[in-house]
Amino acid sequence: MSDEFLISTFTELRKGFLRLASRFLPNEEDASDALQDAFCRLWPKRNQIHSSKEAEALAVTTIRNLCIDQIRKDKIDVVELDAERDAKPSETIEERIAKEELYREVEEIIHRQLSPVQQQILREKEYEGKSMEEIARTLGMQPAAVRMQLSRARKIIRECYRNRHSHEE
Repeated sequence: MSDEFLISTFTELRKGFLRLASRFLPNEEDASDALQDAFCRLWPKRNQIHSSKEAEALAVTTIRNLCIDQIRKDKIDVVELDAERDAKPSETIEERIAKEELYREVEEIIHRQLSPVQQQILREKEYEGKSMEEIARTLGMQPAAVRMQLSRARKIIRECYRNRHSHEE
């Protein structure tokens, strides 16, 4: 019975998972392979997954890690997430890996410091590319409340990141 969380999550969120993998891997076939590999890796753990949210979180983490591993293995060019990073096509694999480590650190902050609602809003806005209105409809909130929660979430991430790195100096 518990395998239904994994199956339904992959079925419902396949397009979003594919977009996530495509951000890392330029080849659509490689991105699709990453999804299949993630499902296969999670399948033996299906009895330990107790909710759709847990299945989604494990899937996102697994897909992202598989993509990073593929990049490291093949030393392929990364499909960058933003314009600032796109402006640096001569970036070395070491620089890319360092950036991916930074993203892992930020993801850890997201999972530890943000409320479930803030995590969902951030995921739908940043990973799935949904509009504020779409997110508001999904959550049964006003668009202004969604904007406020997104702003608070980003502020928390910034502050936690700065605090971590100010202690290292």
